[in-house]
Amino acid sequence: MPPRALAAAAYLQAFVLSGVAAVLLTRAYLRATGYPQLGGGGLHIAHVLWGGLLMTTGLGVALVFLGGAARMTGAILGGIGFGLFIDEVGKFVTARTDYFYAPAASIIYAIFAILVVITQAVRDRTRLIPAERTANALDAMAGGLIDGLTDRRRVEVLLLTRGSGADTEAAVAALLDAVPCRESPPPRFWQPWLARGRRVAVGLTDQRWVVRSVVLYVVVNPALTVVGVVIDGVTGTLDEEREWGAVLGVSASALATAVLSVTAAVRLRGNRLGAFRLFKLAILVDLLFGQVFNFTVNQFGAVAALAFDVFLLAVVTAEHRRLSRTR
Repeated sequence: MPPRALAAAAYLQAFVLSGVAAVLLTRAYLRATGYPQLGGGGLHIAHVLWGGLLMTTGLGVALVFLGGAARMTGAILGGIGFGLFIDEVGKFVTARTDYFYAPAASIIYAIFAILVVITQAVRDRTRLIPAERTANALDAMAGGLIDGLTDRRRVEVLLLTRGSGADTEAAVAALLDAVPCRESPPPRFWQPWLARGRRVAVGLTDQRWVVRSVVLYVVVNPALTVVGVVIDGVTGTLDEEREWGAVLGVSASALATAVLSVTAAVRLRGNRLGAFRLFKLAILVDLLFGQVFNFTVNQFGAVAALAFDVFLLAVVTAEHRRLSRTR
């Protein structure tokens, strides 16, 4: 089996984020401009073609050039291309090539959700053997032969070879001496802001009042969703709903989330760690199942609810990790 890339999860994450951004920006642009069409005389150059071109370009960059920078560039270009491609999935699954096919939004969301799960699985299971770490060290040196490696990157390369044997470590160190040195680039203007925002976000997840508010929301909101669907069914409002299957999916997911969150709330006093494990599971059920149907019902208006769910998951995950460390 070929050696695995140490930064594989980072490449996959860049691919997914680029694809999501491409879909959202494309939808926003088309809506703002009245869905213009490129072409004329009976021709329509759909943006799925541009997506294919960008995916090919990204693959070409990764195939032609060496080093992590090339792979990252290929991942970003490929992700943008994939986003443009999958944005037109409604045309591929309907006989009328309907771009506005209602379940298309949920199909797009489900595909990216699966990619996120795969990325997380790769991140959690990337435990490289010494030979693979050495291969990554050599790859890093190959990428630095032209522009050089910074002192920090050199230390990282040497650390990768630890445990590979004295001969291997000495050989890599000798090869590293042949790689030109490069000064560390000055920090980008946005990096301090990003670091500050990260500190604020981490500090926010540690606030007790934030944790309590999230727990209350996770317990109450799914129950209110189920009650709301029942009331709409009794009053006849549901009769006007066109996507019955999606509504039932949202209801089933909300019911499962409500059961999990109420069970977690009951366990809070006796087993706080187990309770937050259930809270995390409840949010994941909504993210991986409920939001799929929510995108069918509300289309891309469900993005705000998705972003809020991600925030809830971040807070609950941070509290679960804190409890795990103090156990």
